[in-house]
Amino acid sequence: MLILDDVLVKPFFSVLDILHTLALGEMYDMESIQDNIKENQLLYEVGERSKAEYEERKRELEVELEMAKLIQSQMQDRVEIKH
Repeated sequence: MLILDDVLVKPFFSVLDILHTLALGEMYDMESIQDNIKENQLLYEVGERSKAEYEERKRELEVELEMAKLIQSQMQDRVEIKH
């Protein structure tokens, strides 16, 4: 039974873990969020976004950025280097 677990089950969970990590990395991409913050600022400066819209979007993006930082730090803790 242990051999079957090693051969069949562990690779499956390993693949799921990799897919999960990639999905989180894509969802919480700090560079993309920072680009959205810059875009929000630019839209406000050129007058395409009202101050209220700008402030609301800025708060949303700041929350997203904090969440992304938290997720990224947790993902770094999970990374294992195997030789």
